Amino acid sequence: MKTSKLLFLIPSLIFIGNIFSQIEGANLFSTDQVVSIELDFPQNDFWQQLEYNYDNMDVNGSVYIPANLTLTDATGAYTFDSVGIRLKGNSSGMHPGDKKSFKIDFNKYISGQNYDGLKKLNFSNGFKDPTFMREKLFFDLCRERGVPAPRANYATVKYNGEAWGFYTMIEQIDDQFLDWRIGDDDGNLFKAGSNFGGGDGEASLVYLGLNQSSYESSYELKSNEDADDWYDLIDFIYFLNSSSDEEFESGLPSRLDLSPFLSSVAFNNLFSNLDTYTLSARNYYLYHNMSTDQWEWIKWDANETFGSYAFGVQTPMTNLPIDFYQGQRPLLERVFENDLFMSQYTSEICLLLNTVFNPTYLNPIIDNYKALIEQFVYADNNKMYSNNDFDTNIESNLNSGPGPGGAIYGLKSFIQTRFNYLSSVVDCSSSASLDESDAEQISVYPNPSADIVMIKGALQYPMQYSLFGIDGKLILDGQIDEINPQINLSGLRPNVYYLQLGNRSLKVFKKN
Repeated sequence: MKTSKLLFLIPSLIFIGNIFSQIEGANLFSTDQVVSIELDFPQNDFWQQLEYNYDNMDVNGSVYIPANLTLTDATGAYTFDSVGIRLKGNSSGMHPGDKKSFKIDFNKYISGQNYDGLKKLNFSNGFKDPTFMREKLFFDLCRERGVPAPRANYATVKYNGEAWGFYTMIEQIDDQFLDWRIGDDDGNLFKAGSNFGGGDGEASLVYLGLNQSSYESSYELKSNEDADDWYDLIDFIYFLNSSSDEEFESGLPSRLDLSPFLSSVAFNNLFSNLDTYTLSARNYYLYHNMSTDQWEWIKWDANETFGSYAFGVQTPMTNLPIDFYQGQRPLLERVFENDLFMSQYTSEICLLLNTVFNPTYLNPIIDNYKALIEQFVYADNNKMYSNNDFDTNIESNLNSGPGPGGAIYGLKSFIQTRFNYLSSVVDCSSSASLDESDAEQISVYPNPSADIVMIKGALQYPMQYSLFGIDGKLILDGQIDEINPQINLSGLRPNVYYLQLGNRSLKVFKKN
């Protein structure tokens, strides 16, 4: 690839449907809050039971035990009788001490019980992440770009009155997620990467024949379990492995929602997220959207972003080529070998470098996260790393831990180094932006902007506008006219916003 100066790119116009309507979990996952979770277990040996169930879990996961729950967020305090609790996680189970990742099921014992419309919540213990920011930051950015990914926020947790620590709270990938994010929940949902049923558990998308049992050690059917029909997944895998080059190019867009998939791969690469299809071949979901007959690629498990997962990789995580993968990965292999798809993927890399993956955009967000969570991290006496590790790893590498040379990359140092490397090797000179000659196109510029954005395109003036946050809440509204078609963003914090102009929606990037 050629060396070139990165060109400024305008984000593509997107339609986001009903994103601004109230959805399940909008209160819980609103920004700038830390939720309080208090669990009261009626049995004295609850911890021993939780551990026993976790150590003896099967393909259906660990067995739940009941607890009473008090949840406090910005809207108030809410109590629930008999929610289900179980420990969860694979590598996160190696967290020293008793601070384990866990799951809450509101309606496990009381049918229909939920909070803010949600039935389940996941709590991640910060394994391999001294900053507690990797997972939330990664998921937030993915969703802002239209990549299906769970929402994440923060929570403090108490067991029977005892402070148990600070957690990342993560949305469950289930029918509710599919309904609001995909717009369809009738199809088959598969979780990739299983530890059960024998085999290595790798969900590599390698074709293993027509027998369903050949895939059950690597994929878990999470919906329509009673039907237990895996034909659609096997057929998709067969296509990936057996189609000719011409069939692959013409047929992949009709079988896979390609644009968000390429964005998903780009995010994995930019953040050196290898504990996913790229390397470990796990930690993603595949959903067969029945309304489009396409597969949707859904993000999962991002605590080892920023190069924390590097098993068997010799190249520094900051210097990964954009077409990196390891092992048999037929989908990535064929996408990277295809000129059309590789061109589209490279354009996505360039777009993200020019908008969200750079120190100018990310560092202020990291600083905001730190201000929000610092006091809660400091108060967590069961965390894996020290307070000094938390402070240090936001800015720079820690000298001990996972990764090349036994180091844990610092958030800001990783972003800067990775950005510098990619800027020097990726040729973005031919990456396409919006066609300025197309009168039907509407765009904003400059984008990102620190203060004023201008509106360009065919609009009927005067035009009402509404600016929404990523959580769907209204931030600004007003009217623009043809003489002065601009919006003042100077009072907003750096972030991604959605600008509604009539039936058109655009992403607006606010920087410092």
